[in-house]
Amino acid sequence: MSVIKVALLGFGTVGEGVYRTIQSHQKELKAVLGKNVEVVAVLIKNKEKKRDINSGVLITTDFEDIIELPHLDVVIEAITEKEPSFTYLKRALIKGYHIVTANKEMFSSHGRELIELAAKQKVSVGFEATVAGGVPIIQTLQQLLKVNNVYEIQGILNGTSNFILTEMREKKQSFFEALKLAQQNGYAEANPSNDINGFDAYFKLMVLSEIAFGEQPEQKYVKINGITDITSEQIEMAEKLGLHFKHIASIERKEDRLYASVIPTLVSKSHPFYHVEGVENAVHVKTDLVGGITLQGPGAGMFPTASAMIEDLVQVFQRHSTLGNSLKNKSIIKKEAKDQDISYWIVSNLRNHFSLSVITYYDQLSENVFLIKAKKSQLLQLCEQNDALISYPILGNYELKSEHEKEALQLLID
Repeated sequence: MSVIKVALLGFGTVGEGVYRTIQSHQKELKAVLGKNVEVVAVLIKNKEKKRDINSGVLITTDFEDIIELPHLDVVIEAITEKEPSFTYLKRALIKGYHIVTANKEMFSSHGRELIELAAKQKVSVGFEATVAGGVPIIQTLQQLLKVNNVYEIQGILNGTSNFILTEMREKKQSFFEALKLAQQNGYAEANPSNDINGFDAYFKLMVLSEIAFGEQPEQKYVKINGITDITSEQIEMAEKLGLHFKHIASIERKEDRLYASVIPTLVSKSHPFYHVEGVENAVHVKTDLVGGITLQGPGAGMFPTASAMIEDLVQVFQRHSTLGNSLKNKSIIKKEAKDQDISYWIVSNLRNHFSLSVITYYDQLSENVFLIKAKKSQLLQLCEQNDALISYPILGNYELKSEHEKEALQLLID
């Protein structure tokens, strides 16, 4: 019987989820692929650790044992950091194997190189799992880009930070209490730095940038702020104003430049992100034809990411004849839509010499706190000119109704 042979790199939370899903969904996989799928090898770090892996599967700490396997079809990578992941996957492509990866840090830096190499070798790359767990945003963007021009992407791309902010609001917990619970539930690593400081979301945003715009902004021009300074008091005050704190990654094109950020944001009830809670992820895409669409789903945990990788496994074989993986070419980017959103931002630490001429509206709430109404690109220019600037945008429709609300907004940032 014809079999698709898989080597699995890594057997942590995601790797084990992939293995267990392949074992439990053989009937479904055979129905769509016409073949059984068999994990023939697993690369691990520690041979002493007990794992529930069938006998007959090669379990090794040496990648050379994997790469030299005869008749291998696909390498599924579920390890972390840029290296040795990139080297392993590059060698797999050179050998003529399809690859599937969940490694957003590596892929944000080397995705284009891997896809171009795969095209030369006439194999495919699956990378849906690099962004937003079980939310199929990459395939959606690739379909939209056939006709639609995407001009802005906003996302809740990290389930850990969203879980923490939800727990702080709903259960009145401190940041550290909510983080500890996230770790106990397996949503946060022992070292959660990338999640809570915004870099995990940044890596994912750069993958989306390549797909939608064919390039990435330099990291030094991307404003990245974590959620560690948000207090329970701020969250409570925001809720009284009908706002929720969310950690939002966003990118938009204005003229010949990309503006990107990963920052704590206030979201009003009118915005689709307002009700995205716990470990859920969501992505809102704005285009010139279909308008705005939102995808939402689980973004953390064993099976959401494993689900994306298994779907990629199917896709790499179904699209193999057409070599359907692609990142957009910079040369064919269309200009952004003319009517960009203007929204409120609360800002403090403006330099005295700064000119407010680019701002549509501003109101001085206190000596150091301003309520500003402007386009995102304008405010990110402010941030570039003033590293000390503290800012919270408000997503969705929001209008101040009283002086009391102005005072409450001031307290969110003072």
